[in-house]
Amino acid sequence: MVEKVDHIGVAVNNIDDALKFYTENLGMECKDVEEVPQQKVKVAFLPVGESKIELLEPSSDESPVKKFLDKKGEGVHHIALHVDNIEKKLEELKNKGVKLIDEEPRDGAHGAKIAFIHPKSTGGTLVELCQKRN
Repeated sequence: MVEKVDHIGVAVNNIDDALKFYTENLGMECKDVEEVPQQKVKVAFLPVGESKIELLEPSSDESPVKKFLDKKGEGVHHIALHVDNIEKKLEELKNKGVKLIDEEPRDGAHGAKIAFIHPKSTGGTLVELCQKRN
């Protein structure tokens, strides 16, 4: 079951520059900046109610976020939906013929389990499923 919008991922060239807009102009507070080596990104989280804005800066030229920035420029990269059982949800989607980027969860920021659904199955939006580890 999808429980809520966990976060909206925004690809940026420089987290420090991007954070200035959110903190100085909107009065938001950055709760955490973290390196996620498996994803080849540095991330910053800004809470908004029950959800967050996640700023994504590539930490390598091989980062998928770097490829996104080179192709599309800065902007919304993905929408992340929180699920209660990511393995079960992936199996359900796979059985329905949904094109998945990740058929098995992988490690994300804050130790969460994450998996991406291919934009070809979602009408063009990269959708991430995430589940917090217990």
